[in-house]
Amino acid sequence: MYKILMICHGNICRSPLAEFIMKDLVKKAHLEDQFFIASAATSREEIGNPVYYAAKQKLAEHGISCEGKRAVQITKEDYNNYDYILVMEEYNIKNMIRIIKSDPQKKVYRLLDFTDHPGDIADPWYSRNFDLAYEQILEGCKALLEKLK
Repeated sequence: MYKILMICHGNICRSPLAEFIMKDLVKKAHLEDQFFIASAATSREEIGNPVYYAAKQKLAEHGISCEGKRAVQITKEDYNNYDYILVMEEYNIKNMIRIIKSDPQKKVYRLLDFTDHPGDIADPWYSRNFDLAYEQILEGCKALLEKLK
């Protein structure tokens, strides 16, 4: 079983988008028994808060529910519990390393590192462009799923 943890700053926009997009792709591929997917934040700012309404709305437009999801922060123990820790941008890696301390098993990647054009996923909290974030995350999730199949 592949255990995947999606990470962003607050766990209310990009990482929940990634968590639920990936879960949807896995479900459509009938691979649910082969994956465990979750998401978390590098910061404590949004702990306990639900998915940001615009992210929730973007998922709903695609028939994906994120009902019940609340922001949590990554823990040092999470490093041992997941096979892949996928961040949305380079800045998330720097913040996460303060918590997990190091990445000796090379589990940490940017989600777009699995695509033909690695890079950071635009932050819709600032840009308000949830369409772009959704498309980038979808591309990253599809590429990751192809790699793992």
